[in-house]
Amino acid sequence: MTTSVLRTAGKDAAWYVTTPRGAAKIDTTARTTAKLLADRRAISAAASSDDTVPVGSLDLVSPVTAPCRVVAQMTNYASHVRDAGMNPETVPLTFFRKSSGSISGPFDDVVKPAHVRLLDYEVEIGLVIGRELPVGTEITEDDLADCVAGLVVTNDISARDLQLPKTQFYESKSYPTFTPAGPALVLLDADELKRFTDLRLRLSVNGEVRQDMAVGADMIYRPAQALTALARFQRLDAGDLVLTGTPAGTALSAPPKPMEIIGSLLPPATKWKLFFKRQARNAKYLADGDVIEAGVATGDGAIDLGAQRTVVRYST
Repeated sequence: MTTSVLRTAGKDAAWYVTTPRGAAKIDTTARTTAKLLADRRAISAAASSDDTVPVGSLDLVSPVTAPCRVVAQMTNYASHVRDAGMNPETVPLTFFRKSSGSISGPFDDVVKPAHVRLLDYEVEIGLVIGRELPVGTEITEDDLADCVAGLVVTNDISARDLQLPKTQFYESKSYPTFTPAGPALVLLDADELKRFTDLRLRLSVNGEVRQDMAVGADMIYRPAQALTALARFQRLDAGDLVLTGTPAGTALSAPPKPMEIIGSLLPPATKWKLFFKRQARNAKYLADGDVIEAGVATGDGAIDLGAQRTVVRYST
């Protein structure tokens, strides 16, 4: 049975475990996700406690604490690869970094900076690392549970008008509130983690389903393979967060082939001007007041990472 860990902040900052009776406070001095993961005895003790409060009474924040490493896989779902105009059979396994300052709570507002024009969404499964993975670590399916402590719902918010012409990701995905995480950090044992491919990602905007896809039907590079590739050059530590990609359904998609060919013949300034003029007419980009709901679960509910509800706010 999975263990769902919650976190509150402020003067009542604490960690909780969800139980059939409510949320039980964890008796721990841990202030970071890494420290909490090292205190498994306290987590287990709380899970059997009868001293609980209603989960709905808690003001939840991200169960992944900053600072930490935030690394994300690029175009890792076949449907998303095709939507971007690429071939799933030849797309490489690649990564980019996000600032941990972008992490926000599962019910916090997503704030668009005033200079950003095209704000997009990407529901993703986040892997929360459970122990140090030195450079050179090789991870197999059999020892994945020794490396990954649990999973969390994330939303990789992206400023597309900054990302594309600059051909870089760090700035466009690192503004504050651009990585909503939670509500729960769901700790899994080895057998539960084997059901990773049964998980389904779902995201809606104002009640309209935009993304809805099962991992097993669409993900290209699975966690063990991805973490092994990442560990070839990047150390990871307990509490670090690795985003595993998103399926099709984002606002951004590749232009029709004839337009793409014509665009390749134009000077860059002209090409981007025409591209963004077309994108500005795309109503799928996030508008002020839009409500984003994102969740991840198996069809039978045995593994449920919970659901986020965030509201988009335009800064002035």
